[in-house]
Amino acid sequence: MYLLLIGLALVAMKFLQFGPVATWSWFLVLAPFALAMAWWAWSDASGYSARKVMEEAERRKKQRIEESRANIGTASRKNRT
Repeated sequence: MYLLLIGLALVAMKFLQFGPVATWSWFLVLAPFALAMAWWAWSDASGYSARKVMEEAERRKKQRIEESRANIGTASRKNRT
């Protein structure tokens, strides 16, 4: 996501002829988009994205279970307030 934001900022600066970016080559200005594509390809191929989604789902599941236990009064002693 950060690479996309950087890329958008560089494109805007190049288009508006702002700062030193105005003299840069378009290849340098568009490089963050290529890096973002490479990152997404790697993360999808390696399973990084799916693993992060599963970790988040597991965290939310545990949180819901703890909230349910607290609501019915069966939370563990360390979680009681």
